[in-house]
Amino acid sequence: MAASLPELLDQVRELLRLKCYSLRTEEAYTYWIRGFIRFHERRHPRELGKEEIERFLGFLASERLVSASTQNQAKAALRFFYKEVLGIELPGLDDVEQATRPKKLPVVLTRDETAQVLARLEGTHQLIGKLLYGSGLRLLEACRLRVKDVDFAQRQILVRGGKGTKDRVTMLAEKLVLPLSRHLEGVKALHEQDLAEGYGAVYLLPFARECVHQALEREWGWQYVFPAVHRSNGTRSDSNRRHHVGEQGVQRAMRQAVRSANLVKPVTPHTLRHSFATHLLQDGYDIRTVQELMGHKDVKTTMIYTQVLNGGPRAVISPFDRLG
Repeated sequence: MAASLPELLDQVRELLRLKCYSLRTEEAYTYWIRGFIRFHERRHPRELGKEEIERFLGFLASERLVSASTQNQAKAALRFFYKEVLGIELPGLDDVEQATRPKKLPVVLTRDETAQVLARLEGTHQLIGKLLYGSGLRLLEACRLRVKDVDFAQRQILVRGGKGTKDRVTMLAEKLVLPLSRHLEGVKALHEQDLAEGYGAVYLLPFARECVHQALEREWGWQYVFPAVHRSNGTRSDSNRRHHVGEQGVQRAMRQAVRSANLVKPVTPHTLRHSFATHLLQDGYDIRTVQELMGHKDVKTTMIYTQVLNGGPRAVISPFDRLG
């Protein structure tokens, strides 16, 4: 029996939105479910099971050469599809061999390298870069940051719906208070202009139910700290709104800044977050404190930065250096 792919994917989207999954998760899950059905020549998923899922995941690893995290995401999408959409419990699905993520040390900048890169960023991109390093934010967390979640009085930032849909509180650097305040003055003027033109609404889900959207979507506190330059229609809505700034622009600006600083390290915006954690540990802060600021579920994830600090070849004196 041929699968009605569009209908199945519509069911997936509807349930994901009902459960308040992010747009990125929705896009990723529908992509893998579509790929799974096409891989098995559009047979209906009810005719498939653990063996077919294992074959598909093996294909991703051996033929597509996807990373371990990508393979695991595909498995999570199929688990959700069968259990939540089709209402089918597949015995042994959790026993399907899951790829393990290779252990890699993070790329970390020295303080001087960090200063060089940040100095070569400009405007909004520079302010975002300073937040990544000064608060340990992920790039998407910074792009999605709302005005109401910046607490100038307490010098802290509330990160909502971070990785794993978890909230956390992190610091706001004292040196960023004034530039961020001035930046928000410009953002507020832009928002007031949008309101005057009959716009000014932002996308709220999954933070608020549909019934309260109209009461919140135009409020100043719900606006993005880093709004897009132009208004546009969103993926989940036909209404014209001002979304947050895109990640790609920050990534391009970062690559240019790294080239300008003549650095050969494979630096990305996420490197600033790694550097934030490493430099805090260098300053003597407790690893549990750093774990909370980073939003790591397990302290073992945070422990990798101690290897950057103390482990490896730098802790050993080469015998060559002892030669007469």
